[in-house]
Amino acid sequence: MAALLAGRLGWRRLRRARAFLRCAARRPLSTQVRETFLRFFEGRGGHLRLPSSSVRPRGDPSLLFVNAGMNQFKPIFLGTVDPRSEMAQYRRVVNSQKCVRAGGKHNDLEDVGRDVYHHTFFEMLGNWSFGDYFKEEACSMAWELLTQVYGIPRDRLYVTYFGGDLALGLEADDVSREIWLSLGVPAGHLLPFGMKENFWEMGETGPCGPCTEIHYDHMGGRNASALVNQDSPDVVEVWNLVFMQYDREGDGSLRPLPQRHVDTGMGLERLLTVLEGKQSNYDTDLFSPILTAIQQSSGAPPYQGLLGNADTGHMDMAYRVVADHVRTLAVCIADGAYPGMSGAELVLRRILRRAVRFASEVLQAPPGFLASLVPTVAEILGPAYPELKQNTDRIVNIINENEADFLASLQRGCRIIDHTLQQAPHAQEFPVDVAWSLHRNLGFPLDLINLMLKEKDIGLNLTALDQLAEEEAQKKGENQQREGLGRGLQLDVHSLAELQRRAIPTTDESPKYAYTLGVDGRYVFGPCQATILMLYKDQLLLSEVPEGQRCGVVLDQTSFYAEEGGQCYDQGYFIRIGQQDIMFPVEMVQKCGGYVVHEVVTPAPLQVGDQVQLFIDEAQRLACMVRHTATHLLSFALRRVLGKGTEQRGSHVAATRLRFDCSVRAPLTPQQLREVECVIQEVIGKDEDVHTAEVSLRLASIIQGLRMVDEVYPDPVRVVSVGVPVSSLLEPDSAAGTLTSVELCCGTHLLRTGAIQDLLIISERQLVKGVTRLIAITGEEAKQARETGQSLAAEVESISVRLKMGNSSLSDAHRLSKEVGVLSDVVDGTPMPQWLRKELQDTLKFLQRSANTAIRKLETSQAARMAQNLLEKHSKKTLVVDTVSTDSASVLMKMVNQLCEKSPGTSVMLLSQQDSGKVFCACQVAKTSTETLSAADWALAVCAEMGGNAGGSSVVAKGTGSAADLDKVLTAASTFARTKL
Repeated sequence: MAALLAGRLGWRRLRRARAFLRCAARRPLSTQVRETFLRFFEGRGGHLRLPSSSVRPRGDPSLLFVNAGMNQFKPIFLGTVDPRSEMAQYRRVVNSQKCVRAGGKHNDLEDVGRDVYHHTFFEMLGNWSFGDYFKEEACSMAWELLTQVYGIPRDRLYVTYFGGDLALGLEADDVSREIWLSLGVPAGHLLPFGMKENFWEMGETGPCGPCTEIHYDHMGGRNASALVNQDSPDVVEVWNLVFMQYDREGDGSLRPLPQRHVDTGMGLERLLTVLEGKQSNYDTDLFSPILTAIQQSSGAPPYQGLLGNADTGHMDMAYRVVADHVRTLAVCIADGAYPGMSGAELVLRRILRRAVRFASEVLQAPPGFLASLVPTVAEILGPAYPELKQNTDRIVNIINENEADFLASLQRGCRIIDHTLQQAPHAQEFPVDVAWSLHRNLGFPLDLINLMLKEKDIGLNLTALDQLAEEEAQKKGENQQREGLGRGLQLDVHSLAELQRRAIPTTDESPKYAYTLGVDGRYVFGPCQATILMLYKDQLLLSEVPEGQRCGVVLDQTSFYAEEGGQCYDQGYFIRIGQQDIMFPVEMVQKCGGYVVHEVVTPAPLQVGDQVQLFIDEAQRLACMVRHTATHLLSFALRRVLGKGTEQRGSHVAATRLRFDCSVRAPLTPQQLREVECVIQEVIGKDEDVHTAEVSLRLASIIQGLRMVDEVYPDPVRVVSVGVPVSSLLEPDSAAGTLTSVELCCGTHLLRTGAIQDLLIISERQLVKGVTRLIAITGEEAKQARETGQSLAAEVESISVRLKMGNSSLSDAHRLSKEVGVLSDVVDGTPMPQWLRKELQDTLKFLQRSANTAIRKLETSQAARMAQNLLEKHSKKTLVVDTVSTDSASVLMKMVNQLCEKSPGTSVMLLSQQDSGKVFCACQVAKTSTETLSAADWALAVCAEMGGNAGGSSVVAKGTGSAADLDKVLTAASTFARTKL
């Protein structure tokens, strides 16, 4: 390693990095490079080292995945961070962030494998300053780390900066330019660029600013300034330093931010290529062990690093695709993001299926190969991200399950393609809607569909497919926009800064917890009077708002619950003191940066200083309290019944029902669902006290049995415990929390569990493999659903008894089968215990199979009798065309089959006219005659005569039509057949 670096970097630079290299000899270089970065910023400027956040975005619906180190800090940039949280105290931080760029704005998926530097998963090394240091210190630390610690030659580094934009009135970032010159960067290595290259924006609106980038020339010994930002593989960007100093408004204008921030990002994979003297990320120790494992497990030829036409058979591309994708899958699944059918889950499904395709088709690897690489990934990344080693078994299982599903989908898709082509044997182009359905619903890759069709000389309208994809993307965008509109009035970063500048105190929310339980068992909600501190409209802080305006009202205190923690906001109204006849209905309540905003449409003018009396909708609040406490009990019961590995993935509490998402090893069985409900009913029956207390986050984190989710918690934090006082949980070595429900929660809860009365799980479905969604109801609604379930169970039992008695006629059997189908639909859609629904569904499926078997037996018996009569009527004929009386197309087909079976050399067509005027048609051609007469052509000709349609094969076919006079149709059928035989 030392000799290699010496050749590339020169001995003087190598000596400067002596300590770095000594450690690198003992550990993988990637581990040492990552650790060196983190320790440098910890020691240089006192940066706080933070762990990587999950790749699942925390409370940010605009992202599919965390795609940059700054994502977790957006509340700071936007000014919305809870002032009581630890995050609000951050000034200088450093971390190595797991990032995924696949789907959405930043999408590298299709480029992965084609080159040696695009990835779906990568590690972003970053340091941040929040309102602290700015350009000079950021640039100097970056230059020191690269040139003095890592020992990268200065003459190979080029720096870009923002050159200004006259149209937007933005001047060139000459401050950064002068800083770089003072650090010794030659003027010839210092290059200005425009908005596209050197102006970073979070989105269409929000914080933004100029950036300066450091680029590296792999070749050296030349002036490579002309290759910077030209997509040259020899000159690559290494580090991007963003200086957030503006806010992009909705009208496109830029306003200076109240506080300036620094956000830097450097890809670990790319940095390694520089330090190892490589030009391919796949040649670094982040990938080379995976490539070795791929070769050993698949038996494919060794990886050579070939690209383009030189990569015969795309073998090396397959290596790169599999290596990249298995890293992404392992990291995402470890963080609780699983392959599925929508959003980020759909992207992961496509990543997995792309990897499986390359593994099976190019590398010729067996099923289970992809999952076999996971331990290697965990070994490489585990030291930095321990969750990979902790969840290896779960990752392997989920990949294997999804791979099996994909292989089954491929088989199903192939059958659909073949069937579609059989239905239109002369078509030159495959139906676009079928191709899109295969892609969207079965996950069938479009390029694979196109390849299969090319092999059959069938075209596919790719332009139309692109249009469908664009329409879907547009719908998703519109949905996100509607969701954004539904979020109401939110304080923007400038208004939040102005509130703080004016020393407007954050809202005191303690009155929302001011309720007691009366002696009559009713909840009594305390009164709340408040003062209007500020009014907000059209991103402006106002002291007065006239009548008829939608605005936000900021009060000094409030009893209204703002939507957070999965609980919906309170409804209600307020009145001005002394004007009880004018109500101001509160339509939405939100919290932003510690300020609670009450959204109202003013029936009369409002102004700062007005005294108001607040009235929440007590029935709606109590309903939410019932269901929120019930949600905690449900979480506890699931962990009690299902054991370790059961973790909450999301929840929502409303006045009507509750929703709970959790990770599970497999769908819950009816017995497990009953056990969960029994655990909850036991706690409800005991009417346990619900204890709450605010404690420091440090103390709360040591409570045994405490459940925490991936959220930014305030400090102090509110602990909610059922049956055990919080003070007891905080005692040394107390294990009481492991035996009850204990959570950190800001929601409003019951004071005793008895008010829940009952809890019933009425729905359970898998969102993705390993994550299930439960819907539950409580109280009287749960009682009614139980009664409904018992009533339906009695109906199922009644049908079961009737089916066992048997049926004397085919019409009775069809009638009973239809009843089973109708009852199945009722059981599927009626609120009832989910455990009972599952049992009844299994019973009804069995009854439906039994009913169908009975029908088939009766049909076969009836068809045999009628076929025998026809055989006697048409003895020794080679062509039979006749009519029969039956109201079953199935019986008609069975008659044709049996007649041909008893008279092998006979071709048969039977017609049956229904009371409605519709005509069933069925035919079969003797095997000795199929070369001249096709059953499909015969049926199609006859049914076309009747204005209908038909389909089938050369041997058997069926169809329908309408005719008043069957004699004419019979003649046409006979004539067609005789001309062919």
